[in-house]
Amino acid sequence: MVKETEYYDRMGVAPDANKDDIKKAYRKLAVKFHPDKNPNNPEAAEKFKEISEAYEVLSDENKRQMYDKYGKDALKEGGFSGHSAQDIFEQFFGGGFGSSFFGGGPRGPRRTEDIVHELQVTLEDLYRGKTTKLSVTRDVICKTCTGAGTKSGSAAGKCKTCDGRGIRMIIKQLGPGMIQQMQTVCNDCGGKGEQIKEEDKCKECKGKKVIKEKKILNVYVDKGMRHGQKVVFAGESDEAPGQEPGDIIFVLVEKKHETFKRNGNDLIMETSIPLIEALGGFTLTIKHLDDRVLVVKSGKGEIINPGETRVIPSEGMPIHKRPMENGNLYIKFNVDFPKPGSINPSQIQQLEKVLPPRRPAEKIPEEHDEVHLQRVSEQPRGGQSGPRGMPRHSEDSDEEEGGGGGGQPA
Repeated sequence: MVKETEYYDRMGVAPDANKDDIKKAYRKLAVKFHPDKNPNNPEAAEKFKEISEAYEVLSDENKRQMYDKYGKDALKEGGFSGHSAQDIFEQFFGGGFGSSFFGGGPRGPRRTEDIVHELQVTLEDLYRGKTTKLSVTRDVICKTCTGAGTKSGSAAGKCKTCDGRGIRMIIKQLGPGMIQQMQTVCNDCGGKGEQIKEEDKCKECKGKKVIKEKKILNVYVDKGMRHGQKVVFAGESDEAPGQEPGDIIFVLVEKKHETFKRNGNDLIMETSIPLIEALGGFTLTIKHLDDRVLVVKSGKGEIINPGETRVIPSEGMPIHKRPMENGNLYIKFNVDFPKPGSINPSQIQQLEKVLPPRRPAEKIPEEHDEVHLQRVSEQPRGGQSGPRGMPRHSEDSDEEEGGGGGGQPA
């Protein structure tokens, strides 16, 4: 299940669509709504940007997984990877088309991909706030060759196999008279479109232009943050020559709590009290998320009904970026009644004096059937029970015994 379907709806595909379905949908919609084809239609230009935004997320496996889990809010900080709608269009179709609308000329450097991690947090962490030190590994530009990848400092040469394109075409025989032309990443250059002579490769980075580096990040979780929110370290993703580094993003994943459930800024809990306390008053202690102990009391004669919910104002979660304000704490009370057979007739007589009177006796007709009331968990003799002791529909047993019907009795 996905959290939301807006991007899928923009593309006109189902949430379980594969990559090919998404590519086909983008190809069709991008050409239809491209601003160069609709110069006098501002709505088409806006539609084109919306389609491009959706395609960038859904075509990237990591971004799509994050969107499916947490929705668009988990992706919206910093836009969608810094790529414009025209960047995405040119990546898909190649350059040239559409430059008149987008102003043509060189645009700013592209960004490397964002690095996304999940960060497990408890409800206590989100209530009190927390700082965690985390080690991350990323690519940084090699200082020895300053990103050239060569000892000499000269630029890498163009790959002769793919002519610098990073991809090459292959033809696959499908059958007699049937062939298929396919694109594949160039094996010789690994899709980079360039090659460095072995003797000229930088000794530090081995011609890769970047080296691995570990870095410690202090991840601060603010009070009141929620499941799915992000902590963003701008510009801390992988470095690459000619590109701006993307972001390192930590997505908060809230662990299940034994006592409390969160609903927005409110906390909800359930507790059970015996019938005598529901009728005659009680004292209840609650250990809060900051280790404070709350003492809850009800007065004598203040009756708590089974399933009733009471509220303690301002004892819920801190409101994010307004930590001095809190939501509410809601307590749902379940009432434990005496066990069957634990009350004798004399005690019942005493209860009759203090409890609300019985309902008026109903008139019973002379001809009647007296039946026995059973608990749902008890299975009547000869009956077939479904889930939780509920009887199955009679049609089910008829179908099983009839064996499909249509025949004559023996």
